[in-house]
Amino acid sequence: MAIEIREVHTKRELSRFIEFANRLYKDCQYYCPPLFFDEMNCFNPKNNPALEVSDYKLFMAYRDGEIVGRIAGIINHKANERWGNKHVRFGWFDFVDDLEVSRALLDAVAAWGKAQGMDALNGPVGFTDFDHEGLLLEGYEYLAPMASLYNYPYYVKHVEAYGLVKEADWIEFQVYQPPVCPERLDRIAEIVKQRSHVRVDKVKNARELERKYGIEYMDVIDEAYQKLYNFQPMTENQKNYYKKMYFPILNFDFVTLIVNEKDEVVGVGVSMPDISKALRRCGGHLLPFGWFHLLRALKAKQIEVINLLLIAVRPDYQDKGINALFFQDLIPQFHKYGVTTLETTSILETNKKNIANFTQFDHKQHKRRRAYIKEI
Repeated sequence: MAIEIREVHTKRELSRFIEFANRLYKDCQYYCPPLFFDEMNCFNPKNNPALEVSDYKLFMAYRDGEIVGRIAGIINHKANERWGNKHVRFGWFDFVDDLEVSRALLDAVAAWGKAQGMDALNGPVGFTDFDHEGLLLEGYEYLAPMASLYNYPYYVKHVEAYGLVKEADWIEFQVYQPPVCPERLDRIAEIVKQRSHVRVDKVKNARELERKYGIEYMDVIDEAYQKLYNFQPMTENQKNYYKKMYFPILNFDFVTLIVNEKDEVVGVGVSMPDISKALRRCGGHLLPFGWFHLLRALKAKQIEVINLLLIAVRPDYQDKGINALFFQDLIPQFHKYGVTTLETTSILETNKKNIANFTQFDHKQHKRRRAYIKEI
């Protein structure tokens, strides 16, 4: 039977769109399901401020009345303006191993984008850098953390058969926790504190963070990431959205703020316990007992794996050795919780400075992912 492409319009259809990936990967031991309510909110203009600067379409592929694929088409106008592009993005791209299916889905996004005046198809990426991005090319045998996209190996032949070519690659590392902060890093951190007049401020929770710094730390993240691939300057609503979405659930032992003599935030480091196994147990649903598994993982006193979510340094403080302070602060915390392995998020292969943060430790590059592009 021919492939039928249908656009998603209703809440019920959106639920099917989200759950399709869970069905496709139900027998895959390395897939990490996203939180269902987060996915629903992502496509709700009342909840996701990225939709204030983006248009999107969701498509599902059917054969004989059964869903066999899904894709999101996204036009982030603010990012296109920032980079001088006319790109239509594709994300949430999952499908059975059938070239007819993947081609029909990509055709749907390309046709919509072209009708909107776009000239290139780009992905897999999301609305912003906070969404999953990059097709997995290496590391299929490792459990995907919550912050990373996972896909079957056959996806690669599908995107390349469509004529999509490499635009950017990211790499990821497993870093093995040292028992103490290396003497060299400790020495550098102390020198940087004196020369740059900075210090670590350990806030206890999201309320104290809000009281002392408002959303200043989100400004630092925004400024630090300006040169990164597909960066979209955050609106004030987006800064508040991500602040409320992520920071209240964090264990602040794993949050490092670096401030200067004026008590201005100049650096932010955020890590969290890996909750992939908890998400797999509950299938991404909080009810009836998913909340218990997630809370136990987030509040655990003994943790095996930590996800290094971000390190951001204000541009005028970069190249001054500030990163040494993050490790001086966090390594003792990791040791206290019994952490053995640190998982980095995706790092652009061209971002040598960030890569150097982790290659100074015992490590293994275990994953690679890619964003593709094609003229339409």
